[in-house]
Formats: sequence, structure tokens, C-alpha cells
Amino acid sequence: MHLTQMLHSAADTRPNHCATIDGDRRKSWAEVRERVSRLAGALRKLDMKAGDRVAILALNSDRYTEYMFATWWAGGAVVPMNTRWSATENAYSLNDSQAEILLVDSHFAPMIQEIGDEAKTVRTIVHLEENAPEGMLSFEDLIAAHDPCEDAMRSEDDLAGLFYTGGTTGFPKGVMVSQKALWYNNIALGGQANFKSDSIYLHTAPMFHMADLAAGGGAMMAGGTHVYVPSFEPVSTMNAIAENKVTHALLVPTMLGMVLQHPEFDVAKFASVTNYLYGASPMPEGLLRQAMSLLPHVDFSQAYGQTEMAPLVTILDPKDHVLEGPRSKQIKSAGRPAWGCEIKIVDEDGKEVPRGTVGEIAARSPGNMLGYWQQPEQTADTLIDGWVHTGDGAYQDEEGFVYIVDRMKDMIVSGGENVFSAEVESAISTHPDVAGVAVVGIPSEQWGESVHAIVIPKEGSTPDEQSIIAHCKDQIAGYKCPRSIDFRTEPFPLSGAGKVLKRELRAPYWKGQERSVS
Repeated sequence: MHLTQMLHSAADTRPNHCATIDGDRRKSWAEVRERVSRLAGALRKLDMKAGDRVAILALNSDRYTEYMFATWWAGGAVVPMNTRWSATENAYSLNDSQAEILLVDSHFAPMIQEIGDEAKTVRTIVHLEENAPEGMLSFEDLIAAHDPCEDAMRSEDDLAGLFYTGGTTGFPKGVMVSQKALWYNNIALGGQANFKSDSIYLHTAPMFHMADLAAGGGAMMAGGTHVYVPSFEPVSTMNAIAENKVTHALLVPTMLGMVLQHPEFDVAKFASVTNYLYGASPMPEGLLRQAMSLLPHVDFSQAYGQTEMAPLVTILDPKDHVLEGPRSKQIKSAGRPAWGCEIKIVDEDGKEVPRGTVGEIAARSPGNMLGYWQQPEQTADTLIDGWVHTGDGAYQDEEGFVYIVDRMKDMIVSGGENVFSAEVESAISTHPDVAGVAVVGIPSEQWGESVHAIVIPKEGSTPDEQSIIAHCKDQIAGYKCPRSIDFRTEPFPLSGAGKVLKRELRAPYWKGQERSVS
């Protein structure tokens, strides 16, 4: 189970088939393999050793795909950096992963100075585009100047990448994902999302995100064509679908809503689409009904998962997207376990509960993470006896469908991005007028959930919402900052162990809702 296997397969069996389309650039599978092997040779010449981490901070592109396969070919592990994070957060991930080589595009090159002041491990920076700035190497020059090297053929439990997520302690943590885990996810999602060799997949979700990695991996396993837009924007996304006759697309619910509600939305532009995959955050039922009504020729699939599972846990198949009749209740579910994945619903002691009883989802598959990078205690809390404890509260019915009803981890899912409350609380707590803070997710029509802070001011202080949000923006990514703030003088409700009872704080905002998360 080595990830370069799928590249070799496509290049051996369909050498002249179009592999990637990025604007005016089109490359065949034979060309992509040649470029990947040369870039791998360049990485080795840059003293990259087996197991070394190679990071990237860039928007979507064909070169992003080449970077990932070249890193694996050379024997390394990828570190895709979050394009929405601040320089401080990305510097943390570079230092934590000990990445010595960083690839960057022109969009993020201006941030490099700020990152470089804090990132102490990076010694080589490669610019992905033409005309590399002073002090950076050129991606294309490296490919042109180096001979191919032998494929390292890393496989099974060899580290494939570190994927950074928010942390429950206020710091990001790197999820260690193996070659086997990604290989398994590519097979499972590729089959269940119906990827074929003539499929054309659009990379519009960010490529650092595990959702796109899984969907793109399914297309790669089938030898399909990859189309890229730098980042999501409704009109450019619709145009890319129409111009390239895209068959498979992944849009998180927020993106889909923006497309369907855009003044330039045109059903005709989606004529080629056969399969639409959604995930990363729950789909509002009203939006799903609208999409299925406007696009009746499209098969809809939902995937639920998390980075710790690389990411697949459950799939709601197209045949289960039923809007009327007795089976219509399944549309509210997250589907059934994906191929090769087992789940169980457990209580606080880890014991399986009866069907229909709410507990925590625990899952295991070949996609299990190896653990959290250099975080043995957090690993032990999450990976127990081979089962990943997801932190999501749910029940499973007699037919195996999983219904998520709550979030046991202190996490908010806003617009498809995970926000750990501890990170936001840590940033707010450094404001000079804040005595106490608790952060929760509250309902949002646009984002599913939005970040909401409840602040206890210091005695004699009167902080305002704007000053606290501005304070946060200097420390954490904009999407993590609170969208709204309430102030209170009474103490927070506490458990017997002295922990803030977040469910009690959230309850008034979710009153009348079927579940306490979106």
C-alpha cells in the first residue's frame, strides 16, 4: 500500500491521458510522473532524508499534486499548511513538524518574512511559480535541473503526512497519517463515490484539507483527470465545471449554498456533473432539497469523518438520498460505515450502548491515525485499544445509520472548518480587560455554526466586542475569531471537577433545535 502506486498505474496504462488541467496548463500522466520523479530527485539533492517532513503553503494547483507525490516518491512526509491560519500558527506547525523544506506560492510569499522570523527549522524555500523571489529556489528550475531518482516505495505504516488541526490545549496538533491510511481512504471513497478512469474531478475545496485529499485520492486511484481552481469563488467554480466538463465535485455545504444562491447560477453549467460529494460539516436539509431539485441528474453522497481517520468514517449513498416516504428519515443521518470501517457507539466508560442510545462514536479502519505527533497523552486519550474516539455524540439505528446529535469534544464546526474552543479562549484570555471566557458554537444560517464568546470582564473594566475581536485577529486565523460576544458578571456554571459546563452555556442558543450541533 504505497501512495505512488496509483501514479505508476495511471502512467503505465494511460500515459497520454490528460492527468491535470490548471488554467492553460495540461499534462498527461506520463508527463506528471516524469516531473514528480525529477522533483523527488531535487528534494533528495536538497538533503531530504527518509521520513523528513516537507511543508507547503499554497492555494490549489497542479503543482500542489506534484509536490505531494514527489515528497512520497523521495521518501518524505507532507505537511500541508492551512491557508487561513495566521503567520504565527503556521510558524508553530513548521517548528513542531521540524520541516526543513517549505514550498510556497506567490499568494503567500509575502507572509514568508513574518513566518521566517518565528520558524527556526526551515532552511530551504521553494517558490511554486515562475520568477522566484530572491532567496527562494524555483520549482520549475529544480525539475529541469535534476534527474529522476528511484522511488522510495514507502508503504503501510510509514508516515505519509502530518495534518494539523486545532488543539484542545490551545495549540495545533499534528495528526500522523500513514501511507496505508490514505491508500485505504482512496480505495473506499473512490469506489463509493463512483470514480472511474474517465472521471474529471474539480479541486475547489482547499487542498490542505483532508476532505479534498480524500476525494482527490479517489480520483487519483481511478486514474481520472484533475482540474484546479486556486480557491473557491462561485463564478470561477461554475465556469471551471462547465469548461472542463467536470463529472465529480466536492463542495462543503456553505460553498454549495453560495453557488445555488448566486445571481449567475445556471443549471446548464452543471450538465456534465454526475456525482456530488459533500461533507466537512452537516448539510442543512433545506439546502439539500433545493440542490436535489435543481440538479436531479446528479447522484449526491455525504461523507462523514475526521482527520484522525484520514478521514472517512461513514457514507450516505445516493440511493439513501430519499426526500419522501418512510426512508426519508435517513437523509438526516450521516450514513452507514464506509467500506472497511467499523463503528460502535460507546458510553463514558467505553462500553457499547444499545442501538438507538446516544453515546460517542468510536471508529476503526485501516485509516486510523498513527497518533498525534509528539503528543503521547492526547494520543492515549483518543486512540484507545485500536479505536479512534471521535468526540461526536450520536446514535445508530437498527439498519446501521448513524445520527449525530451532539459534539462531545469542545469543538465548533463553522463553514467546514474545525475550531477548537480552547484556542479561541486562549487568545481572548490575554486581553487586559478579560477575567474569564468560554467559547461555544451557536446556530448560524450561513456557516452552520458560528463562534460565540461569553466573557466575564475584569472588575472595573468595560471591554467591547470590537476590541476583543481585533485582539484575537492578531493571534489566530480570522475564521476562528468570535463572530459575537455576550458579557456576563455571574460565574460560569461548573462541574464537580471544576470544568465549565459548556452544554449549559450552549443550551439557550439551541433551544427548539433537533440537535445541539449543526
